[in-house]
Amino acid sequence: MTDIVDKNTRSKMMANIKSVSHLEMIVNKKLWGKGVRARRNVKDLFGKPDWAIKKYKVVIFLDSCFWHACPIHGNLPKNNKEFWESKLRRNVERDIEVTKYYQDREWKILRVWEHEVKGDIEKAVNKIIKFINDAKKLNLK
Repeated sequence: MTDIVDKNTRSKMMANIKSVSHLEMIVNKKLWGKGVRARRNVKDLFGKPDWAIKKYKVVIFLDSCFWHACPIHGNLPKNNKEFWESKLRRNVERDIEVTKYYQDREWKILRVWEHEVKGDIEKAVNKIIKFINDAKKLNLK
């Protein structure tokens, strides 16, 4: 399927898409309500984590089942299959690079799947809080 706009126009259109998802806002509101204060979409950190606490070297990513090729719920569009295979494969490779980057620098990294949040938001939020609290304890030693 051919794009109906030129490459530069498409690039500008894609750049205007906001990086904060509705799901991130819901999770953030729950975290805030439970007293968790973390920076959101930190642009100066590699991979632009959805939440970060630099003091404790903590980064958290909320991965969309589609864009991050969830092994349970990820699906491939039927149209333009080669493009989407390549695009999603590169996203997964980037996720691996980002995870390795933080692990090599002894940061604590947590990846939460979209389906975890949609399935049981309280459980997912508590998982994030436990992760942050465990990281704080390690940094206090």
